[in-house]
Amino acid sequence: MRHAEFDKQKVLRAAMCTFMVNGYAKTSMQDLTKATGLHPGSIYCAFDNKKGLFIAAIEQYQLDRTQQMQQLFTNERSALDNLRDYLGLIVQEGLSCDATQSCLLTKSLSEMGEQDDQIKQITCEFLQSWHQALSQIFERAKQQQLIPQQSDSQFLAQYLVMGIYGLRTVATTQPCIEVLQPLADKLLRDLISG
Repeated sequence: MRHAEFDKQKVLRAAMCTFMVNGYAKTSMQDLTKATGLHPGSIYCAFDNKKGLFIAAIEQYQLDRTQQMQQLFTNERSALDNLRDYLGLIVQEGLSCDATQSCLLTKSLSEMGEQDDQIKQITCEFLQSWHQALSQIFERAKQQQLIPQQSDSQFLAQYLVMGIYGLRTVATTQPCIEVLQPLADKLLRDLISG
């Protein structure tokens, strides 16, 4: 049997955007075929079903976000300068008023977490991975003596995650720089003080 040839990342990113905009339940196979350019048979052949495509899209989302963080944080700049840029990126995503800039992981967890144990497990693992990456950034900030040595990096990572969720939530009702940027700045100041 011949497998269909397509750009897998392009297809997964198109599916990812469709799921972010519509949510899993409201995304139809017709929406997915329109977004990806694949025929339903090709989707079933490559991903088994809608859920298989959804899981693959979540995995692509995690990969994209991990690469984004690596680009932001693997340089010679201070950990705090990188965190400031990271929060700036979150603010810009909020200002875009673009549903495709939302967090697919949290959206998936809130929509599907209680309905599907596999999706809940995958999203929780990816969110935990994000949390660990942020914790390592705070460890780097301690090594650079930018935050107090007694600071709990795990707690600071949790606090940052909470703040990012808050920024994204505020951005849904008040997507303006005058609201979001002071909140991001305050969050960073709170993190610095340990």
